[in-house]
Amino acid sequence: MSVIALQDLNKTFGTFSAVENLNLVTEDGEFIVLVGPSGCGKTTTMRMIAGLEESTSGFIRIDDEDVTGQGPSERDVAMVFQNYALYPHLTVYENMAFCLKVRRWTKERIDEQVRRTARALDIEGLLDRKPAALSGGQRQRVALGRAIVREPRVFLMDEPLSNLDAKLRIEMRAEIVKLCRRLKITTFYVTHDQLEALTMGHRIVVMRGGLAQQIDTPQNIYDTPVNRFVAGFIGSPPMNFLNATIEESGLLTGPGFEIRPGGAVKDALRQRTGTIVAGVRPEYLHPVQDGVANGLGSFRGRIDLIEPLGSQVMIQVAVGEELVTAQFERGPDIAVGDAITLTHRPNSAHAFDPQTDRSVLAPVV
Repeated sequence: MSVIALQDLNKTFGTFSAVENLNLVTEDGEFIVLVGPSGCGKTTTMRMIAGLEESTSGFIRIDDEDVTGQGPSERDVAMVFQNYALYPHLTVYENMAFCLKVRRWTKERIDEQVRRTARALDIEGLLDRKPAALSGGQRQRVALGRAIVREPRVFLMDEPLSNLDAKLRIEMRAEIVKLCRRLKITTFYVTHDQLEALTMGHRIVVMRGGLAQQIDTPQNIYDTPVNRFVAGFIGSPPMNFLNATIEESGLLTGPGFEIRPGGAVKDALRQRTGTIVAGVRPEYLHPVQDGVANGLGSFRGRIDLIEPLGSQVMIQVAVGEELVTAQFERGPDIAVGDAITLTHRPNSAHAFDPQTDRSVLAPVV
């Protein structure tokens, strides 16, 4: 197990800042997920940790050892790539054993290590095959096995599941989580898929434009996003945002809706007047009988779109000039054009400053 520390890490390409002032200290065996849209700096961060990219400034430490100026071979990290990067002319066994031969391990030790790792990944029956004879999921397991046999200090995984179909992604996602938990090796995992981030990481680093927007546990990022970008990026379907007026009563109102904030959000808004950006997640909205909200916040409009999801249904409702998305358990038949009233779960509303996009609950920076 290893502790990784990134201190004031920066990377620029000419005048373009790819990563800016990144600070992070992991725990032993922690699974860190870097997530964000394309070009946000997550892969560049991974490459700097691996030593494949030289940082412009800042420090990288592994177990209190400054490895900032070291090459990849000196850092004892193993990387799993999106495209598997297997040698096509070598068998599975030879692919997994290659790095151990370079280290001049004995044949007996190599054989023991490769077969033990193959058993753990359920690929022992594939050792004599070449990559061309394997499925996508099997190739991914081999790529993981090649990294595991080295017993590295750190795992680095750069979107390793993006080439797999949806069903296999879910299966491999679970396998990777269980494997890393069992091996207790500190892992950095890059993805653009926020669902992977929520289900896999001990902590998530949400990145945008080279900056870490928020570093926290998946649940905290989902429940208390620090700004509008994080709130909209984490969660599927994304959070609804509505321009609202803060009333003296504490309600947030606009054409066709009124939102009742609660808890800490309600307290934070007592010191504010004027307008605010209100946020409500689609899964916290549900229809009410006879259009009566029973004292809760309400959204009144007409159904613009219906998307059946099996046991659930997702709809878009035209509320004033806004489109509000709701996702709830399938119930009575509804049709496009129907009038509908939605209410939100108590204490589920968010509020963001319209000038800074920061949550009213976020500390001032």
